[in-house]
Amino acid sequence: MKKLFGFVWQTGKVFIMFVGFTLLFYFAIVWFNEEYEGYHRYEEPKGAAVKVFQSVHDEGETGWKDRLFLFYLNGE
Repeated sequence: MKKLFGFVWQTGKVFIMFVGFTLLFYFAIVWFNEEYEGYHRYEEPKGAAVKVFQSVHDEGETGWKDRLFLFYLNGE
């Protein structure tokens, strides 16, 4: 009887620890989600930012064949 009680006690402690750590992990994920939900990843840069992208239309019109060739050439 004493062994059975010890086994039940150890199993209960493991179960309580499992549930506790699961809830801790869940609420940590919820907290991170709420923290970064309003974070704007694509804001305009501040300060002396330099534009590094030049549109294809600035160089002149290129056809879809040229763009497809560049796509295969660059391996993207």
